Parts: sequence; C-alpha cells; structure tokens
Amino acid sequence: MPPSHPTIEPGDHKAYMEYALTQAHKNEILSTGYSMELPGDRPGDPGNTHAEHCCFIKVADKHNFPEERIGQVLFPNTVLSTTMEPCNRRLSGNRTCVERILGLAGAIRVVHVGMKEPETFIGENVGIRRLRDAGVRVEVVDGMEERIVEVATAGH
Repeated sequence: MPPSHPTIEPGDHKAYMEYALTQAHKNEILSTGYSMELPGDRPGDPGNTHAEHCCFIKVADKHNFPEERIGQVLFPNTVLSTTMEPCNRRLSGNRTCVERILGLAGAIRVVHVGMKEPETFIGENVGIRRLRDAGVRVEVVDGMEERIVEVATAGH
C-alpha cells in the first residue's frame, strides 16, 4: 500500500516545506552545529566557527579524517540545511563556508537556507550565487527570517 500524503494546494510552498520538515525527522541527521560552538582554525581562536564548519568538524572527528576529506564519507547527494546563507567572506581570515562546501568534492549538491545573510552582517554576501554557479542547488525557505535574525543577533 503506498504511503498517504497530505493534500497540499499547488503553489503552497510553505505547506510543502512544513511537510518536508516532518519527513526530515525520518532522515538520518549526520551532524548538527551552531556558530561559535567549537574552536576555530587558528591557534588561540576560542570559537570563531560558523555552524556549517562545526558540522563538518564533527563528521571529520567521527571518522578520524581531516575536514577536507569528509566528502569521502558523506552520502551521495548529502543535503545541508542552514538557517543563514553560507558565508563567502570571513573577516577572521578563516576559510569561508562556501569554500568548505565546494571543497567536499561535490558531496553536498543541495543546500536549504532559511534566509540570505543580511548586508548589515558583513556587506554584500554572494554565497548563494557562488554555490549555484558551482552547480549546487540552493533552496531558500521563506517565512523564518524574523526568528532566524532574532537568534543570530541575540546578545549583540
């Protein structure tokens, strides 16, 4: 018997996204991370890491690989979900999240983004465009911007 699916009006992308989120709970989550969770790349850097980088560090540690090689252990067509557009510029000098994603030998072909990075954060961010230009499908999930900004700016 085929699985039953909810009836969703054509074009109601938010309802499709809500359904996708319920389905995601059935998927295997390989790693999670949040900004400044783990130490950064540079000695003495106490935690200037972005969420994507923290996820990649955890996968690398789990498999005892350097981060640059985790593309070898990710499932084909791994999907990355991130609340904010992956960075394409770092004032800290750390590698950008876009460079990290593209450096995984094509293991990540889809990125779901909760919102574009506000220009007030670091100026013009072209992370989405750069990923798309490299053949990565980027889907922006609308309707969560206010909550994401609230979390991203807490304590600032």
